[in-house]
Amino acid sequence: MQVIWEDDLNARAIDQWTREIPVSAGRGDIYDANGELLAGSTPAYSVYARANAVDDAEGSAQTLSAALSLPYDEILKKLTDGSRSEIVIVKRTDKSSAERIEGLDLSGVYYARDDARFYPYGALACQVLGFTSYDGAGATGLEEYYDNYLAGERGEILFETDLVGVDLDGATAAYIPGTDGLNLALTLDSRIQAVAEDVMARAYTEYSARAARAIVMDVTDFSILAMVNIPSYDLNEIPRDDLTSLNALSRNALVSDVYEPGSTFKIVTAAANIEEYLQGNANAYATNRVFSSARTRTVDGTTIRCWSDHANGKHSNQTLAEALNNSCNPCFVDIALSLGKETFYDYLSAFGFGRATGLDFSGEAIGMLLPEHTLRDCDFARIGFGQSIAVTPLQLACASAAAVNGGYYYAPRLVKSIFSDDGATVVKTSPTLVARTIGEEASAILTSMLEGVVRDGSGKKAYIEGYRVAGKTGTAQKYENGHIAQGKYVSSFVGCFPANSPKYLALVIVDEPQGAYYGSTVAAPCAKEIFEGMIEVLGLQPVEV
Repeated sequence: MQVIWEDDLNARAIDQWTREIPVSAGRGDIYDANGELLAGSTPAYSVYARANAVDDAEGSAQTLSAALSLPYDEILKKLTDGSRSEIVIVKRTDKSSAERIEGLDLSGVYYARDDARFYPYGALACQVLGFTSYDGAGATGLEEYYDNYLAGERGEILFETDLVGVDLDGATAAYIPGTDGLNLALTLDSRIQAVAEDVMARAYTEYSARAARAIVMDVTDFSILAMVNIPSYDLNEIPRDDLTSLNALSRNALVSDVYEPGSTFKIVTAAANIEEYLQGNANAYATNRVFSSARTRTVDGTTIRCWSDHANGKHSNQTLAEALNNSCNPCFVDIALSLGKETFYDYLSAFGFGRATGLDFSGEAIGMLLPEHTLRDCDFARIGFGQSIAVTPLQLACASAAAVNGGYYYAPRLVKSIFSDDGATVVKTSPTLVARTIGEEASAILTSMLEGVVRDGSGKKAYIEGYRVAGKTGTAQKYENGHIAQGKYVSSFVGCFPANSPKYLALVIVDEPQGAYYGSTVAAPCAKEIFEGMIEVLGLQPVEV
């Protein structure tokens, strides 16, 4: 027994002979892509007591009440509670309070390090960073997802005691140090995050919107540069007493919520069509092929209309580029139906719809994509222009990036490395190619067309002289209880620059703006402001044509 069960028996013996006070490990810090501290810890201490080891409960309660500015009755109740071996007197008090207690030499009273979390930028990227629980464990966001790395391993102070927990005379305490947690280096750029938050906060206020959101990413490897959810909250003043509000404010809707994307989804439909045309599919529309000028299409007895009345020759004799410029729904109905369900669904799969993107973040939704074999033609026709399908904003951003970057779909990421305090890299993430969506030629053609949307079409308010912005607007109706919600829209714009060699992409979403609601009017200007802010903070030079 002593040989085979040695470790277990030793552990049981030590547990009987000693009482322990936890020593929190230092929680790892979180930095942005440039080494800017986004989440750190400040020294703090927690005070504990063992009621059975307290000699003078009333006197100790009076002393602790004065030292910690806590009610005497509350402390006395804890010091006389013999039902528990260790009792927390106060969590995370300052160092000076702990030092005062140390000098008082109160029997049965101890303190240990228990650092407090702080966030230098307050509300910046609050839904991405997340926060820790009252006990210091990761509760939401990256704090929760990477808790195993950040938390470290706590230590203990062991006291030899008798059967009822009273310290043994002459016994010395044993100190087992904790192992500090590791640090995260994010792909987020706090400068871009700040720019995007400022822009979206203004849009949220100006349009009295329900919410305003944005994603900024590097299309060459799907590194997330910014994630914005407005309204937000200060991570240093978490509203823990209002769980309903906290759950709403802390939710990263860009990852966890779905919506009908509307016309921004036409990027995917156009991409599939161009690739099929280049591959020789006779059903695909050639880039110079003219669509029917009729305002409506009837599928399965359902009439689908263009937003324009097509009066006075509007939207007549459109090519694919012009259909994108005009955001003409019937043209994209034609494309979807001409490609057929099987082919189009193959592209939807390659572009990542119907599954998680693989972002290193908890709670990612997979969207809503109707099974191909259950799909009615009228629903399939609507998918062509972004209805009858629900996606997460992250899915749409990734699909759009894969459409303009040469057809490469990567797994998006928020963390680029995990490292120790001495600078040693423990984990380094690398871009992970998930799928090829379209070829480089099709991607270049599509991006050129999307540049035309910004230069000549509905995306004009995202145009920036000299920087070759490409993009697509979207204005989607919202549904409630299966019916169109009158007066409720989602305004959006997805764009990238420079169009000749895409590097940066932004998806902007304004949910239920009041007054103006078209994506061209509400969302496109926001994208322009974000891009202009990036140009300034990154020192980007104009593109030579």
